[in-house]
Amino acid sequence: MIPAAPLPLQQPVIAPSVRWQVQWRDAVRDPRELLALLGLDALAAQLSDAAAQQFPLRVPRGFIARMRHGDPADPLLRQVLPVLDEDRIVPGFGLDAVGDHAARSGHGVIQKYNGRALLIATGSCAVNCRYCFRRHYPYADDSAASGGWRDALAVIAGDASVHEIILSGGDPLSLADHKLAELTHALRTIPHIRRLRIHTRLPIVLPERVDAGLLDWLRGLPWPVAMVVHANHANEFDPAVDAAMARLRGIGITLLNQAVLLHGVNDQTDALADLCERGYAAGVLPYYLHQLDRVQGAAHFEVDTPRALALHTQLAARLPGYLVPKLVREIPGQPGKTPLTSPQNAILGVG
Repeated sequence: MIPAAPLPLQQPVIAPSVRWQVQWRDAVRDPRELLALLGLDALAAQLSDAAAQQFPLRVPRGFIARMRHGDPADPLLRQVLPVLDEDRIVPGFGLDAVGDHAARSGHGVIQKYNGRALLIATGSCAVNCRYCFRRHYPYADDSAASGGWRDALAVIAGDASVHEIILSGGDPLSLADHKLAELTHALRTIPHIRRLRIHTRLPIVLPERVDAGLLDWLRGLPWPVAMVVHANHANEFDPAVDAAMARLRGIGITLLNQAVLLHGVNDQTDALADLCERGYAAGVLPYYLHQLDRVQGAAHFEVDTPRALALHTQLAARLPGYLVPKLVREIPGQPGKTPLTSPQNAILGVG
């Protein structure tokens, strides 16, 4: 018996929606408006106006819709709300938590690890996460896009050891499609580039960004592309995010998730397991679980290293290995992410 030929895979259809640029423009920027939308006006006493001025609130309304109304401990809200805890000056928490400045090799180019160059493509993000390790980064003075990418491209072209380009920021997908195409058109002329990696939170917080124009750009790239998205809690996934992930997978993009271990957000075994399983259900493989980068203003999110190790051990006992992200810390000057696999290794990441 000759089996019937398999039906062709149906490509996901992009549902009509408000363009992503409009949703970006309409993001909530007033902390008190955000609290009012969630029925949490009483939390206004915990807001820090100083923190909101230094690192402004920005959160798309679609992401707000995933928050639990009336819940002051909602894990998504906690990631974006500027609170008084950010005003504390805590020893060991600085302005450049991961040594970005020392690793600059050109305008908007950071080289920390062998074979890779990271481009600060832009300083813009669709959401300002309060734990962001680049919340104090001088984007206005150091963006690879300045001058039509010339300085950054010259650095990369002059270093034949660079085989992978990492687009970061800010969020590189906050750039318009034509700006992304301008960059990758220039990168095509550098023969030693073999891979492209994109670190982005937009497909999670603003899934409408994964539109026909973006897919056309990605589809036309000459290199294998890995997209590292960033979700910290299972509730960040919804049908719109699932559809965006399906569109990306449909054109062959490798999808990975990196999360940050955050007190009050995901520092429970159940929460971490749910995140890994929910992401995988959307086609995203767990990649990294980062210990918090010790940036000034984020100390209230820190989970101590013994607890992080215990949580990771419990996670590994519950899930198959391919669903367990690597527990790591970034330590300035190290040749790669430092895996936290024992108390001895973990000591490297303290202080």
